[in-house]
Amino acid sequence: MSRAEQPSRRTLLAAAVAAAAVGGTVPAFTATATAAERTTGPAPSPAGAAPPAAAEAARPVDYRAWTTYTDWRAGTTRGTRAVAGTRPGLEIAAPAGTTDYTDPHTGTTARWEYATWTGPAHRLAVPATEAIASWNAHTPAGTWLQTELRGTYSDGTNTPWYVMGRWAAGDEDIKRTSVDGQSDGRSSVWTDTLALDAPASGLRLVSYRLRLTLYRRPGTRLTPTVRRIGVMGSDVPDRFTVPASAPGRTGTELAVPRYSQEIHTGQYPQYDNGGEAWCSPTSSQMIIEYWGGRLSQQQLSWVDPSYPDPQVCNAARYTYDYQYAGCGNWPFNAAYAATFKDLQGVVTRLASLTDLETLTAAGIPAMTSQSFLKTELTGAGYGTSGHLMTVIGFTADGDVIANDPAAPDDTAVRRVYRRREFENIWLRTKRYNASGAVVSGTGGVCYLYFPAHPTPRQTAALAAVGVR
Repeated sequence: MSRAEQPSRRTLLAAAVAAAAVGGTVPAFTATATAAERTTGPAPSPAGAAPPAAAEAARPVDYRAWTTYTDWRAGTTRGTRAVAGTRPGLEIAAPAGTTDYTDPHTGTTARWEYATWTGPAHRLAVPATEAIASWNAHTPAGTWLQTELRGTYSDGTNTPWYVMGRWAAGDEDIKRTSVDGQSDGRSSVWTDTLALDAPASGLRLVSYRLRLTLYRRPGTRLTPTVRRIGVMGSDVPDRFTVPASAPGRTGTELAVPRYSQEIHTGQYPQYDNGGEAWCSPTSSQMIIEYWGGRLSQQQLSWVDPSYPDPQVCNAARYTYDYQYAGCGNWPFNAAYAATFKDLQGVVTRLASLTDLETLTAAGIPAMTSQSFLKTELTGAGYGTSGHLMTVIGFTADGDVIANDPAAPDDTAVRRVYRRREFENIWLRTKRYNASGAVVSGTGGVCYLYFPAHPTPRQTAALAAVGVR
C-alpha cells in the first residue's frame, strides 16, 4: 500500500486504459438474492452445483479454470502430459525442444528444455474488457513456467499471444516477472491485466485460449506441475458509486491471524522499499496461516532473526515481481499461496458484499483490493492509491470486519469498517484522487485462497461466487 495519496504504478497503468467517466453513476451489479435469501441465506447447494442461471447472467464476471484430468487432456500438447491423482496436473513428459532465455533482470542467458500445453478456446459468458490469468503450480529448483493468453475480439480478429507471467516459486533460476510493452493497438497488458484500450468503442474479448510453457534444466527429469490455471474475464461498468446492499449472512468472524506490514518498514528495501508497501503479501500470509500453511525454520533462515513475523518477509520476497518492482502482482500472490500444501489460490472479481458474506459464512476469508481518500473510510486513518486487506467477517449489523495490515502493530490489525463505505470503495471503478483527478478503482478484485479439497459447504459457497 502507498500510505500517501500518490498514484501507484498499477493505478497509473489502469488509468491509462480506462474510459473516462465524467459525472453520474452507472447501475451496479444486479442483485441476485431474494429478500429472504438476504436475511437467511439460500438453501445449501449440492457440492459442485452451478448457481442459478439468473445469477450467472447478472454477474459481469466469467471465471473459468482448468483443474481436472479431463481438463488437461482436452488441451493440445507438445511434450506435456496430464497426470491423474487426487490433484491432477500437467507435467513435462518429453521436451519439445530447447531454447535460450536471457533473464532481463540479471542479464544471464541459460538454456532450457521446454514443453507446451495449449488449452481449448473458452467462450466468455461475459464479453470482457479485462482478463486476468492466475495459476497454481509446483516448480522445483531448476524449473519454471510461462503463462500466455490469446483473445478473440468481437469482430473475429485475434490478439497476439500475450505473456501473462514468467514465474517460479523460487528466485534462483529466473527472476519472476511480468512483461511490459505488450500491445496490438487495441488491447494492452498492464502488469497482470489484459485490458482493452478503448472499451467505449464497444469492442470486447469474446473468447480466449491459454498456453503454458514448462521449462527445466537440460538433461534432467525435473518438471513443473501445474494444478490449476484460470482466467477471470469481466465487463464491470464504469461507476463512481454502487447501490447499497442489505446485510445478509452477518455475525460471523473468522479466526484469521493478524499481521502488520508497518512493523516491517525499512526491512529488505530491495522488495518494493520494505514493509510499508507489503499489504498484499502480508494479507496473503494471514490467510495462508489461517488454512494451516507454515514455514520451517530452514525456509526462514535467510531472514534477519531480529525481525518479528519473518514469514511476512518471506511472502514479500517470493511474491515480488521484478518488472513491476513490487509485491502487488495479483496472480503472483495467488501462486505463492498455492505453494503451500493443499492450498489453492485464484484471482477474480466479486459482485457484492453479499458474495463476501457467503464466503465468510462458509469459513472462507477473502482479500479485497481498494483505493480511497482518508475521508472515505472511517477509522482507517490513511488514504491510498491501492491497498489489500483481508475480510474475515461481518458484525451483527452488517459492517465489515477486516484484518487491515496498515496498522502500527499486530494487535491493531483488526478493524471494523462501515459497510456502506467499504462497499463503495471496493466495488467502484472510478474515483477522485486527492488532486481531484479521475482515476480508476479495482471494481471488486479479490484473491481467494481455499483448500485443495474444500468441504461441500465451501464448494457451494465458491460456486455461488463463480469459482470452481
